[in-house]
Amino acid sequence: MILLRTWAPTCTTRSSPLSNWLKSCTTTSRRTAATAAALKSAPEQEDAPPSVRYTLTDQDRKKLAFQRNIGISAHIDSGKTTLTERVLYYTGRIREIHEVRGRDSVGAKMDSMDLEREKGITIQSAATFCDWEATDLARDGKKQKYSINIIDTPGHVDFTIEVERALRVLDGAVLVLCAVAGVQSQTTTVDRQMRRYNVPRISFINKMDRPGANPWRIVQQIRTKLRMPAAAVQVPIGVEDEFKGVVDLVNWKAIYNQGVKGNEVIVSDEIPESVKALATEKRAELMEQLAEVDEALGEIVLMDETPTNVDIADAIRRATVGLKFSPVFMGSAIKNTGVQPLLDGVCNYLPNPSESEVLAHDTENPSAPQVALSPAADAPLVGLAFKLEEGRFGQLTYMRVYQGTLKKAMQIFNARTGKKVKVPRLVRMHSNEMEDVDHIGPGEICAMFGVECSSGDTFTDGSTNYSMTSMYVPDPVISLSLKPKGIETPNFSRALNRFQKEDPTFKVHVDHESKETIISGMGELHLEIYVERMRREYNVDCITGKPQVAFRETITGRAEFSYTHKKQTGGAGQYAKVIGHIEPMEVDPETGKDVAFESVVMGGNIPTNFIPAVEKGFYEALEKGSLSGNPITGCRLVLKDGAFHAVDSSELAFRLATIGAFREIYRNAKPVILEPIMTVEVVAPVEFQSQVIGGLNTRRGTIIDSEVRDDEFTAIAEVALNDMFGYSNQLRGSTQGKGEFSMEYKHHMPVLPNVQKELEDEYRKTLPAAKK
Repeated sequence: MILLRTWAPTCTTRSSPLSNWLKSCTTTSRRTAATAAALKSAPEQEDAPPSVRYTLTDQDRKKLAFQRNIGISAHIDSGKTTLTERVLYYTGRIREIHEVRGRDSVGAKMDSMDLEREKGITIQSAATFCDWEATDLARDGKKQKYSINIIDTPGHVDFTIEVERALRVLDGAVLVLCAVAGVQSQTTTVDRQMRRYNVPRISFINKMDRPGANPWRIVQQIRTKLRMPAAAVQVPIGVEDEFKGVVDLVNWKAIYNQGVKGNEVIVSDEIPESVKALATEKRAELMEQLAEVDEALGEIVLMDETPTNVDIADAIRRATVGLKFSPVFMGSAIKNTGVQPLLDGVCNYLPNPSESEVLAHDTENPSAPQVALSPAADAPLVGLAFKLEEGRFGQLTYMRVYQGTLKKAMQIFNARTGKKVKVPRLVRMHSNEMEDVDHIGPGEICAMFGVECSSGDTFTDGSTNYSMTSMYVPDPVISLSLKPKGIETPNFSRALNRFQKEDPTFKVHVDHESKETIISGMGELHLEIYVERMRREYNVDCITGKPQVAFRETITGRAEFSYTHKKQTGGAGQYAKVIGHIEPMEVDPETGKDVAFESVVMGGNIPTNFIPAVEKGFYEALEKGSLSGNPITGCRLVLKDGAFHAVDSSELAFRLATIGAFREIYRNAKPVILEPIMTVEVVAPVEFQSQVIGGLNTRRGTIIDSEVRDDEFTAIAEVALNDMFGYSNQLRGSTQGKGEFSMEYKHHMPVLPNVQKELEDEYRKTLPAAKK
């Protein structure tokens, strides 16, 4: 869920079109274009997208300067929700702290779903907003009140779309790492998502109280595994269970947490002797890392001058906003230590909404360069709907406003459909609670009720034709068949439709051959959660199973037939005789068909008006083979001759004669069962190459190609779909969660003789006794 701080609307006058092209002179960061473009004093921007920029008023700048939109992301069980709980407590949003798996069974505020509280995991991203009075120690402890919107995201790769769409609309992020485990598989995924949307991040090494905590190893992992220049801005005072505070390396202060649940922050000028030498060394390392990524600080260091605390703090901010650096904070959320300095770091080092470059497409001129948006309150409205949720009062749509002001009862236009809708209710979210508001300003996140749309839709006020790019949606990697227990109720399809709308990675289709409902998603936990939600929220119990593989049958030899169909039941009977042969057929490259009917009947032995009935009977016979009950492919029937009766012959008689002839000689044509073969592409770190190739070999895979580049490798193999079930979990297990795979259909190939026998026996058991 997403929550935002709302502000009073600002009244500004619109600037003249091209006179407001501006350029920031304070930073070279590509993320500062939006803010920079609003400064009147800067020179004209030459290479910016050709758009009309709206001047930010002093009121706009003042509001945006003290606003932060951040996400909290990390690997599973790194402490994201626990950290968010402390942030809400210290900012006064909640009165009591409740743990994720607490004994009081209340659960953390941001885990509002019963399933989340039972399993102790985050399933849906949740949003909230809070105010924090940040202390800038570099500037004599000056305090400023900031408004912070926070989205707490899941850590499981199965719910990766929640992280994806949160980072799509946020200006900054806190990457939480465990002080023992460090950079893990999902940390790498989250890092990739942050890079995709150019989101600056500060890192927070959590769980510093755990035995084996080693923050310096984690800092090195951030540099090597995530390839992000990083340095600690704090040094821990005490280790493991002795951990009681941190040394601020930028401002050379010791910071301790005291009082009830750490709500008192004690700042001391006296650095403990036990850590002074280490702190001096790490401060020099911080300046060395910053000098490599920040020109201004680099020049100061080259001139052999000593940078001031303000110089260091400004360099950290410039490098962080410019995506060149990540400052690393330390603490223990569960022990209520180091959270307030992290909040100060969020306010001091992460960008405000005007410092993020936001681009949109002009739908009237698709070939034109993208247009830069400006977070001015009086500019035309542009917002992105990034998440949908079924609420008590209808569909709840989460929206980030990038430009202009969104007001209650306002008419807005959906850029994708062109439809005009009215905003009946506007709220900002605090987990599962809502606060009604009248308007939302630029750079904020809110939720609307009663607006029908899809995830990723752009909304405008109708005066522009801007459309924003949607978020990246990964393809599903696992499927299950699903059927309700007992009689199917309308709730079954209602639940599936709702889940599909809310979650773009959850797909549903009906297999037209097996007639099974197939659900696809990002992992077994992903699908398991939805099946459980169907039971709880819609009272629909479901049975899951592996989907029926689309087997086929074909013939490998030619077989002649001569078949007479006779039936006398009193009155006009049925009579038809067909003579010809069936033979294997290759796929026609032009039409793509691999079944065909051909008639070479001469002399009128079968009247021409009965030939279509023979063809219809042939295609009907192909629908179900007698080996396994699957469709038959790769077969041609040639009709050579036959006989008819003047009275008893009919279309029905010739259709039944063809079906009977086909089934009688089908076994003589040496039929085989075919199975779908998939082209599987696996990408994993190079150290897991032997495990991946071994895993594919155990599934009867044929390695077609493998390529090693840098520190990862790609293997391409052909594997039968029937052997691919459960591969998702096996790959994650054998590569520590770092491997990914995709597969696509290639062709059908004959199954092994033992598999064919099993399939035939299985099919025979399903037949009535008379047909066996």
